[in-house]
Formats: sequence, structure tokens, C-alpha cells
Amino acid sequence: MKNFFFLLPLFLTLQLTAQKAEDLITVSEVTRIETFLSSDDMRGRKAGTPDIEKAAHFIAAEFQKAGLQGITANNYRQEFLMLRPKLIELKLKIDDKDVEAKNIIVVTTVKDLKVDENAGYEMAFIKAGENLFTKANDLAHNKKNTIVMVDTSFAANFSRLTFLKRQLFSTAPTTIFILGTGTPKDFKIKAEHSFTEIPFANIVGVLPGKSKKNEYVIFSGHYDHIGVGKPVNGDSIYNGANDDAAGITAVIMLANYFKKLGPQERTLIFAAFTAEEIGGFGSQYFSQQYNPAQIMAMMNIEMVGTESKWGKNSAFITGFDKSDMGAILQKNLKGTAFTFHPDPYPDQQLFYRSDNATLAALGVPAHTISTAKMENEPHYHKPSDEISTLDMQNMVEIIKAIALSSRSIVSGKDTPGRVRE
Repeated sequence: MKNFFFLLPLFLTLQLTAQKAEDLITVSEVTRIETFLSSDDMRGRKAGTPDIEKAAHFIAAEFQKAGLQGITANNYRQEFLMLRPKLIELKLKIDDKDVEAKNIIVVTTVKDLKVDENAGYEMAFIKAGENLFTKANDLAHNKKNTIVMVDTSFAANFSRLTFLKRQLFSTAPTTIFILGTGTPKDFKIKAEHSFTEIPFANIVGVLPGKSKKNEYVIFSGHYDHIGVGKPVNGDSIYNGANDDAAGITAVIMLANYFKKLGPQERTLIFAAFTAEEIGGFGSQYFSQQYNPAQIMAMMNIEMVGTESKWGKNSAFITGFDKSDMGAILQKNLKGTAFTFHPDPYPDQQLFYRSDNATLAALGVPAHTISTAKMENEPHYHKPSDEISTLDMQNMVEIIKAIALSSRSIVSGKDTPGRVRE
């Protein structure tokens, strides 16, 4: 009995702390944050434009107010440069014979590039029957200078590989695609570009862990949208209230929640990614800053402002069968009114279409949580994606469910297995 009464005050303290933390996830706070991020003043938060900066400053201020650490001192901005190339000159000779420029695509950040057989580039091949775009994308992101011979069976689609050079990280390696067969023995490539520099910034806050501070759990979303575009019924601002101001609202609320609970065993990282809508560049850069082996889980939150196809108190997890993280989240919600479902839209490949994809490709149990009804999202990428279309109370329940379902992971009790192909 003495032990019981000794432990009772501690138990009550923990209960009261948890209650206060849950009280932070309220309709009024969710509405306040969502209203700011999706307002017309944000002008659609297009990445790479001045319009997104208001949102960036707001998110950083919210992280600071919540008591998160910055990635350096009190700096929450994870800045990086993208380069937009413009081709000036391109020449290729193989065995002293000129090759038409249409049969070569150079992806590089080098202004005046000269490459020959002695340059030390790796040689790779995209063979007939392989997936041209998947293989080309993998080779362009392998961090090595590479010459890629593309089988002539891909001639009709070869020019479409220029998508790989629209915007490049300033640190990107050079990848040269040549339409042809065999392995060139004697060649000379000259490519001259000019570059426009475009600054970007993720907003990242950290709550350091205790016993497992070098193990990370990430809560993320993207704060960019598609900006100002073609008017629809006189409205040209694509507010992105659901896509993905709703996800960022959740990230901010979770940051407040876990700060109020106190330090967890694992370090928690709260990330607002830029440039998801134009290629996922923010999450790609973020992923390069961490050792994937140290990331225990990632809960990416995308479009949670409306009811799911199952109605209220429900959401789905992409790539549910690729790790056991979804099963862990489900287990932690037993006894509540909320349900996480496997992704009901596997044909749409949603697991590979959001900011979880880069880390998932590295084996991290990184999944996206969403309520988007992919068979019928009337406001998707339209000016009508405004706060008036969202269900604030349901958003609150989704955010609480993410907080509760992640508890055994952030505490270090459960460790999801790595992603399975």
C-alpha cells in the first residue's frame, strides 16, 4: 500500500500533463493556423517565389513559440539552392564522328563541361524492355558522374528525359544520356550552360530525445502549393487549404503536443517541406542531411482536412504492406473511436507520390497519412481548395490519432521494420 500511495502522485502528474497536452489540439488552434496558411495573402504559397516566404516565417515562428530547437541555434530554415539550366552549346563526337544534339541530354551543374573517355565517368545502360523513366531517374540521382547509353528502342521518348534537368540541386552530379548502342570507346562531349539560381527553404524544428537521442522520428508535411494560376469563376489564387496547409497545421499542432508532454526517448523532428508540388525537392534535400539508418519512422501528413471514404474518425496509410508501421499505429489506437486503414488506392501509387518517397526508397519506414478521396476530390489543385471546404473538428481527431498512435514509437518501445519492396 505504501508503494501505491507513493506512486499515485506521479501517476496523477503524468495524467494531468497528458491531458494538458491533448487540450492543445483544439478546433480553435487548428482553425487559427489553417486560416493563416490558406489565406489569400499567401497567394498559393508557390515554391521558389516571394509568396511562400510569409508561410515560411509563420511556421518558423510557430516552431519557436512551441519551444522547438532550430537545426542550427534558433534557425529553423534548412536552405538550399536549385539551379535552372539554359543550354547554350552542345557537341558530341564518338570515334571522331559528330552525333546529333537531339541524341544527347546532359544533366549537369557545370557551366562549361568537357568530358572524354579519360574523365573517369561511370558507364551505365538502359536496355530495351526496361522502364526508361524509372531507370533514368535512379541513375541521375546516384551521386556519381555517369554516362548512360539509352537503347535506340526508346528513341520516341528519349527527349522526355529533359525533365531531369529542369531544376537541379547545386551539388548534383553530372549525368549524360546518349541514345545509342554499344559502349563508346573514344568520345568528346562539350556542353555549355548558363544557370539561374533559385533559393528554397524547408522549415525544421527539433525536440531532442533522452536515452535514444540519435534515433529520429519525423513528422512532416509540405507547405508549398501551386500559387496563382488560371482563374476559375473569377478566383485565381490556389489556396491549398487541404493540400497541404492541413498537413502543416497537423505538424505544428503535434510539435506543441509533444513539447508539452516533455522529452521522449527518441528525438522528434518536425519538418515543413518546400517544393513538393514541383518535384519533391524539399524532402529530397532534407533526406540527404540524415543517415537513413538513424531514422526510425516518418509520418508524412498530406491532405487530412476532409473526411476519408470511410467517414469521420478515419484515415489511410500509404504503403501499408511495405512495413509494419501501420500495424503499430493501429495497435496504439485500440479502444479509441479512430481507425487507420491501408491505402485503398494502390493503383495510384500514392506511396511514391509524396514527401515520404525519398526516405522510403532508402528503407526507412516512411509513410503518408491522408484522408484524400482520390476517386472524388473536387477541390484538388483548384482555387476552391479553401478553408471553407474543410472539417476542423475531424482534423482535430486525426491529429490526436497521429499523436496517440505514434506513442510507442517515439518512446522507443516499438521500432518499425524497414520498408519491404
